Amino acid sequence: MLRIAVVGGGIAGAMLAWRLCEVIRGSAVHLYTGEPHRRADASSASGGLTRAFEPDAALCLEAADSLAELQSSPELRQWASYRETGSVYLLPGLGPGTEGLVELVRSRLPGSISLIGGEELSSRGTFRELPEGSVAVVEKRAGYLSPNAFRDRLLVELARSGAFVTDGQVDGITAEAEVRPAEGSPARFDAVVVAAGAWTQDLLARTGLSDAGLRTKVIQYVLGPAAGRNPGAFVDDTSGLYGRTYAEGRILLGLPTDRWDITPGTVPIDPALTSRILDVAESRIGYRPPGGEVRAVTAVECYHPTGGLSLRPLAKGVYTFTGGSGGAGKTVLAASRTAARSLVRSLR
Repeated sequence: MLRIAVVGGGIAGAMLAWRLCEVIRGSAVHLYTGEPHRRADASSASGGLTRAFEPDAALCLEAADSLAELQSSPELRQWASYRETGSVYLLPGLGPGTEGLVELVRSRLPGSISLIGGEELSSRGTFRELPEGSVAVVEKRAGYLSPNAFRDRLLVELARSGAFVTDGQVDGITAEAEVRPAEGSPARFDAVVVAAGAWTQDLLARTGLSDAGLRTKVIQYVLGPAAGRNPGAFVDDTSGLYGRTYAEGRILLGLPTDRWDITPGTVPIDPALTSRILDVAESRIGYRPPGGEVRAVTAVECYHPTGGLSLRPLAKGVYTFTGGSGGAGKTVLAASRTAARSLVRSLR
């Protein structure tokens, strides 16, 4: 009987383990959660935005399939504490493949998506000073989920299926598909999948395994009082600003950073970036927190040059399943299904 280990109890690792239980017997699946780091990953930090549209065709297909599955399953929506808010994706112009991607989403989620001009979007009152020629992809059925709630429920379901769930840190993974926990005996498997997000590089390096091009990058955003502003979930590629409504009457806003190859853990706040986020938010959506009442938050996410959440081989029987860049919530349902089936097929 096959024995497969998944190392990493974030949303990607928990979902992959759950998908594996759909393909093989649950007792063949072992999940090492990697506590205490499990709750400090980038997906839990920036919070589970789900939409179907992505400018990249492969990511768009996975995101659309993931959201379609989520929308079709009341059970999954409950597990994920899903909230439908709609979303806007602003682009500087109509690219050669944009209309085709919109049609792809429409085929999965009829009636959810539309493509409008920047002027029309501005007339609706939320966005301002949009560049000439900009367009917006508007989705009615997008929203966000709670990565923590989703994976906590997945852990319950894994236990019910007979899978082995082990808390505690893992010291290393060997090229022979052996997992070495910090406490307890090493265990050999037919395959080990490292889904430890930003900690993946460090975990592989401890036993001399290549990280196959994975890199870490800081994300930083601010949380402030909504103050009557409700832009919903949005990404603005014309300014870099992204955001969504947050819990307890707050709003989350961020800009990309260029702080690469950072060790996960406590990452200092960049005050200049906090100021830039607020300046761009004021000019683009008219938001300035009353009295400057904001809290800046940082996390570290994991990137791969090919982009997206995908199963990638490192050695015989050793793989990674990461690289979702803190946005695993958008594609994890489809990506995990593909990864689980591909992995089991390769081992049989």
